[in-house]
Amino acid sequence: MIEINPEEYGNQQLFKLLLGGVSPRPIAFASTIDENGNPNLAPFSFYNAFGVNPSRLIFSPSRRGRDNTTKHTFENVKQVPEVVINAVTYDMVQQMSLTSVDFPKGVSEFVKSGLTPLESVMVKPYRVKESPLQFECKVVDIVEVSGKAGSGNLIVCEIVHIHLDEKVLDNNGNIDPDKIDLVGRLGGDYYVRTSGNAKFIVPKPVATMGIGVDVLPEQVRLSHVLTGNDLGQLGNQEKFPSKDEIISFLQENPGLRDRINDQDFRHRWAKTLIEQGKPFDALKVLIAP
Repeated sequence: MIEINPEEYGNQQLFKLLLGGVSPRPIAFASTIDENGNPNLAPFSFYNAFGVNPSRLIFSPSRRGRDNTTKHTFENVKQVPEVVINAVTYDMVQQMSLTSVDFPKGVSEFVKSGLTPLESVMVKPYRVKESPLQFECKVVDIVEVSGKAGSGNLIVCEIVHIHLDEKVLDNNGNIDPDKIDLVGRLGGDYYVRTSGNAKFIVPKPVATMGIGVDVLPEQVRLSHVLTGNDLGQLGNQEKFPSKDEIISFLQENPGLRDRINDQDFRHRWAKTLIEQGKPFDALKVLIAP
């Protein structure tokens, strides 16, 4: 056994150890709004439920370890103490991952991820339409653990309204883990799901900033071939391919070049590339015309 003193281990190493060892963790996909009405959407895996009478959900938008700054979510709940916590399913995991990018304040992650905002019943922040389970909450307490870099900020919430898609229920009215297909967080790039092959990988968003789903051509965003997860991977690319990169790709793939005006064919080719882990090549196919 390796013996570790957490005070001497280093914040970054300890953080990785906790993420790998305290897992799988549920994901709080938190929707908030600032005092000017700007929406924000971000995932947090330091999250769980604590009691039902009164109901309590707690999640932690921790301070950044690199510069000790706080997340927009934390700033928002201090201005407007309300939040919607949306469950994350496998069908939306790529779009969820895209929202973890540090977009500038005022930029809507709903827009960047291509997820759909819905008005809530009891609170001001929007719900995520694609999520089958949405908790509208009032923030009842905020606990700043220490104010040091990497420290937690506990957001204590009371559930005031719940939206539940009946399609995820079994014959007894309980949530069926296979039907809801929730996603949990492990360490590194690893995730788990509650159905099928449990362990899978979602690469972290690029260190700079993804282009976002919103800037993709309309015929791509509204594709009948590409899924939300496909769009999430395209939106996480750092840039669009250049004209020369596209021409070179077409020269290497004459079968594609000869049918470049067949949109359905291009979209199916692009989907295959995404499944092969080549989303940037998929962008070359999709914007080639």
